[in-house]
Amino acid sequence: MVLFIALILIVAMLLTGLAIMRSVGSGTLLTANLAFKQSATASADRGIEAARAWLLSQSGSTLDNDSAANAYYSSWGTFDPMTFDWSAAVSIGDDASGNTTSYVIHRLCQTANATVNATTQQCVVKSVSASGGTIGGSAGGVGYGSFNLTSTISPYYRVTVRTTGPRNTVSYLQAILQ
Repeated sequence: MVLFIALILIVAMLLTGLAIMRSVGSGTLLTANLAFKQSATASADRGIEAARAWLLSQSGSTLDNDSAANAYYSSWGTFDPMTFDWSAAVSIGDDASGNTTSYVIHRLCQTANATVNATTQQCVVKSVSASGGTIGGSAGGVGYGSFNLTSTISPYYRVTVRTTGPRNTVSYLQAILQ
Protein backbone atom coordinates (compact mmCIF):
# COMPACT_ATOMS: atom_id res chain seq x y z
CA MET A 1 0.00 0.00 0.00
CA VAL A 2 2.85 2.39 0.90
CA LEU A 3 4.57 1.59 -2.38
CA PHE A 4 1.39 2.41 -4.33
CA ILE A 5 0.98 5.80 -2.56
CA ALA A 6 4.68 6.57 -3.12
CA LEU A 7 4.28 5.89 -6.86
CA ILE A 8 1.26 8.23 -7.04
CA LEU A 9 3.23 10.97 -5.25
CA ILE A 10 6.21 10.51 -7.60
CA VAL A 11 3.92 10.82 -10.66
CA ALA A 12 2.27 13.94 -9.18
CA MET A 13 5.69 15.51 -8.49
CA LEU A 14 6.82 14.65 -12.02
CA LEU A 15 3.77 16.33 -13.56
CA THR A 16 4.25 19.38 -11.32
CA GLY A 17 7.90 19.63 -12.39
CA LEU A 18 6.95 19.42 -16.06
CA ALA A 19 4.33 22.15 -15.63
CA ILE A 20 6.86 24.44 -13.93
CA MET A 21 9.43 23.83 -16.69
CA ARG A 22 6.83 24.64 -19.35
CA SER A 23 5.76 27.89 -17.67
CA VAL A 24 9.38 29.01 -17.30
CA GLY A 25 9.95 28.29 -21.00
CA SER A 26 6.83 30.30 -21.97
CA GLY A 27 7.98 33.23 -19.84
CA THR A 28 11.39 33.18 -21.50
CA LEU A 29 9.82 33.17 -24.98
CA LEU A 30 7.51 36.03 -24.06
CA THR A 31 10.41 38.08 -22.70
CA ALA A 32 12.49 37.39 -25.81
CA ASN A 33 9.62 38.48 -28.09
CA LEU A 34 9.24 41.73 -26.13
CA ALA A 35 12.97 42.37 -26.46
CA PHE A 36 12.81 41.86 -30.23
CA LYS A 37 9.85 44.26 -30.47
CA GLN A 38 11.65 46.93 -28.42
CA SER A 39 14.78 46.51 -30.53
CA ALA A 40 12.77 46.97 -33.75
CA THR A 41 11.05 50.07 -32.39
CA ALA A 42 14.37 51.56 -31.28
CA SER A 43 15.82 50.84 -34.72
CA ALA A 44 12.92 52.73 -36.31
CA ASP A 45 14.35 55.92 -34.79
CA ARG A 46 17.20 55.59 -37.29
CA GLY A 47 14.62 55.76 -40.07
CA ILE A 48 13.10 58.96 -38.66
CA GLU A 49 16.54 60.56 -38.50
CA ALA A 50 17.44 59.43 -42.05
CA ALA A 51 14.19 60.91 -43.39
CA ARG A 52 14.81 64.14 -41.47
CA ALA A 53 18.31 64.41 -42.92
CA TRP A 54 16.93 63.86 -46.43
CA LEU A 55 14.27 66.56 -45.93
CA LEU A 56 16.83 69.07 -44.68
CA SER A 57 19.07 68.46 -47.70
CA GLN A 58 16.31 69.23 -50.23
CA SER A 59 15.31 72.58 -51.71
CA GLY A 60 11.76 73.88 -51.52
CA SER A 61 11.15 73.34 -55.24
CA THR A 62 12.26 69.71 -54.96
CA LEU A 63 9.73 69.13 -52.17
CA ASP A 64 6.88 70.45 -54.35
CA ASN A 65 6.92 67.32 -56.55
CA ASP A 66 6.64 63.59 -55.90
CA SER A 67 9.84 61.58 -56.00
CA ALA A 68 9.17 57.85 -56.16
CA ALA A 69 12.91 57.14 -56.10
CA ASN A 70 13.14 58.82 -52.68
CA ALA A 71 9.76 57.51 -51.43
CA TYR A 72 8.59 61.12 -51.14
CA TYR A 73 5.00 62.11 -51.86
CA SER A 74 3.98 65.77 -52.03
CA SER A 75 0.46 65.08 -50.76
CA TRP A 76 -0.99 63.05 -47.94
CA GLY A 77 -3.10 60.93 -50.33
CA THR A 78 -4.48 57.61 -49.15
CA PHE A 79 -1.82 55.77 -47.21
CA ASP A 80 -2.15 52.57 -45.19
CA PRO A 81 1.18 51.28 -43.88
CA MET A 82 -0.23 47.77 -43.55
CA THR A 83 -1.04 47.47 -47.28
CA PHE A 84 1.69 49.73 -48.70
CA ASP A 85 4.30 48.05 -50.93
CA TRP A 86 7.37 48.62 -48.74
CA SER A 87 9.71 47.57 -51.53
CA ALA A 88 9.07 51.08 -52.94
CA ALA A 89 10.29 52.72 -49.71
CA VAL A 90 13.79 53.96 -48.95
CA SER A 91 15.73 51.29 -47.09
CA ILE A 92 18.48 52.39 -44.74
CA GLY A 93 19.77 48.86 -44.34
CA ASP A 94 20.32 46.53 -41.42
CA ASP A 95 21.51 47.35 -37.94
CA ALA A 96 23.61 45.17 -35.62
CA SER A 97 20.47 43.41 -34.31
CA GLY A 98 19.37 42.29 -37.77
CA ASN A 99 16.56 44.86 -38.12
CA THR A 100 15.87 46.26 -41.60
CA THR A 101 14.41 49.78 -41.63
CA SER A 102 12.56 51.58 -44.45
CA TYR A 103 10.75 54.91 -44.58
CA VAL A 104 8.21 56.89 -46.62
CA ILE A 105 7.65 60.67 -46.44
CA HIS A 106 4.37 62.48 -47.13
CA ARG A 107 4.04 66.25 -47.24
CA LEU A 108 0.81 67.07 -45.45
CA CYS A 109 -0.79 68.89 -48.38
CA GLN A 110 -3.94 67.97 -50.27
CA THR A 111 -2.81 68.60 -53.85
CA ALA A 112 0.17 66.69 -55.21
CA ASN A 113 2.89 68.35 -57.29
CA ALA A 114 1.89 71.90 -56.35
CA THR A 115 3.60 74.55 -54.27
CA VAL A 116 2.51 75.26 -50.72
CA ASN A 117 1.40 78.74 -51.83
CA ALA A 118 -0.77 77.55 -54.77
CA THR A 119 -4.30 78.97 -54.65
CA THR A 120 -6.02 75.57 -54.55
CA GLN A 121 -3.51 74.03 -52.16
CA GLN A 122 -4.51 73.10 -48.63
CA CYS A 123 -1.63 72.19 -46.34
CA VAL A 124 -1.03 71.66 -42.68
CA VAL A 125 1.42 74.50 -42.12
CA LYS A 126 3.08 76.53 -39.46
CA SER A 127 3.38 80.19 -40.28
CA VAL A 128 6.21 82.08 -38.58
CA SER A 129 6.63 85.80 -38.81
CA ALA A 130 9.37 87.71 -37.07
CA SER A 131 9.88 91.43 -37.19
CA GLY A 132 13.46 92.59 -37.10
CA GLY A 133 16.03 91.25 -34.70
CA THR A 134 18.43 88.43 -35.30
CA ILE A 135 17.63 84.91 -36.33
CA GLY A 136 17.08 82.90 -33.21
CA GLY A 137 17.32 86.04 -31.13
CA SER A 138 14.83 87.48 -28.70
CA ALA A 139 12.74 89.34 -31.31
CA GLY A 140 10.02 86.68 -31.22
CA GLY A 141 11.33 84.76 -34.25
CA VAL A 142 12.42 81.19 -34.43
CA GLY A 143 15.92 80.34 -35.59
CA TYR A 144 17.07 77.16 -37.23
CA GLY A 145 20.32 76.82 -39.09
CA SER A 146 20.92 79.54 -41.66
CA PHE A 147 17.32 79.97 -42.84
CA ASN A 148 15.75 83.39 -42.68
CA LEU A 149 12.42 82.90 -40.97
CA THR A 150 10.89 86.29 -41.61
CA SER A 151 7.35 85.49 -42.81
CA THR A 152 7.89 81.81 -43.63
CA ILE A 153 5.20 79.21 -44.32
CA SER A 154 6.47 75.76 -43.48
CA PRO A 155 4.49 72.59 -44.24
CA TYR A 156 4.50 69.57 -41.99
CA TYR A 157 5.73 66.18 -43.16
CA ARG A 158 4.62 62.73 -42.00
CA VAL A 159 7.38 60.13 -41.88
CA THR A 160 6.28 56.50 -41.64
CA VAL A 161 8.94 53.93 -40.78
CA ARG A 162 8.68 50.15 -40.96
CA THR A 163 11.24 47.94 -39.28
CA THR A 164 11.38 44.18 -39.77
CA GLY A 165 13.54 42.02 -37.59
CA PRO A 166 14.25 38.53 -36.32
CA ARG A 167 11.36 36.16 -35.52
CA ASN A 168 9.07 38.03 -37.95
CA THR A 169 9.10 41.14 -35.78
CA VAL A 170 7.48 44.14 -37.49
CA SER A 171 7.32 47.61 -35.98
CA TYR A 172 5.76 50.78 -37.40
CA LEU A 173 6.59 54.29 -36.25
CA GLN A 174 5.24 57.62 -37.44
CA ALA A 175 6.50 61.12 -36.75
CA ILE A 176 5.37 64.55 -37.86
CA LEU A 177 8.25 66.83 -38.84
CA GLN A 178 8.30 70.46 -39.80
